[in-house]
Amino acid sequence: MHKNDDYKGVWILAEQSAGRVLRVSYELLTRGRELADKRKTDLTAIIFGAAFDDCDLQQLIECGADSIIAVEAKQLEHFDVEPYSACMLKLIAEKKPEIIIAAATTTGRTLMPYVAIKADTGLTADCTVLDIEPQTGNLLQTRPAIGGNIMATIKTPNHRPQMATVRPRSTKPAERKADRTGQITRINASSDTLTTRAKFLGFNPDESEHGLQDADIIVAAGRGVKKATGVETVKTLCEKLDGALGASRDVVDRGWLSYPHQIGLSGKTVSPKLYVACGISGAIQHLAGMQTSENIVAINTDPDAQIFRVADLGIVGNIFEVLPVICEKLDALKRGEK
Repeated sequence: MHKNDDYKGVWILAEQSAGRVLRVSYELLTRGRELADKRKTDLTAIIFGAAFDDCDLQQLIECGADSIIAVEAKQLEHFDVEPYSACMLKLIAEKKPEIIIAAATTTGRTLMPYVAIKADTGLTADCTVLDIEPQTGNLLQTRPAIGGNIMATIKTPNHRPQMATVRPRSTKPAERKADRTGQITRINASSDTLTTRAKFLGFNPDESEHGLQDADIIVAAGRGVKKATGVETVKTLCEKLDGALGASRDVVDRGWLSYPHQIGLSGKTVSPKLYVACGISGAIQHLAGMQTSENIVAINTDPDAQIFRVADLGIVGNIFEVLPVICEKLDALKRGEK
């Protein structure tokens, strides 16, 4: 058990690739800023890498951080859990943050549990909501549980820091304010934190990705497509909208589309400008992966389907009747017809 009064401040784990700060870092600033304001404390972004551009670090300040701690070494250029965790644990021991949040990326999902065990504290993974309990100041960490059938709120009352990960694309990136100022501290990682049993051989990008997480328009197929050939109807609309093709877990489990298309708790979290749900009922697991979309259009034969609760526009109908009509209208618009 830690003496909680010794721990102060909210930290986010910012991420980088090839030395450039990744979008998910700014999403974490949105969540971290809200928590820090409720705790009336500072928000710090920590980041590990080989060398950072001054402008990138300043942008973290302009997007909500009060201070930046950038730990740099050639060995930190690519993610390796052993040196990353050693550097993070050293910072925790020195600075004693009260709360640390990270993204549920490959980096966050690997590093945070490793650090939590070493720091003798708790971690809640894949949170959808983070808040502060008014009476105690404890971090309230809410996430789906029991297969997504309930929402559980978890606390870490007796240990510090309180640690949590959140799904990428589950919140909007923080807006930049050019007049914000803060402190940027660069630290050269000490040699004792850089030992590792892993050897970096190279990086091969995953060519199977379909760009779902960066797409402005997503058309997703659900169990309502009935069979594998039914996906083609959804694909046709997707192509006409120049969007990315998504799927519910049911569609992927049946082998109608591959896993990179899956959206939801066990797939990707997306936040496009337009999300068209075709034959998707709206299980909580799926909603968790797309409900932050700016505009949601749902097409389903069941007027009581859960998807309509989050939809901006709902169409009660058979997708095999509705989608061809929409495609015809889109073609007419492209031809300049009304």
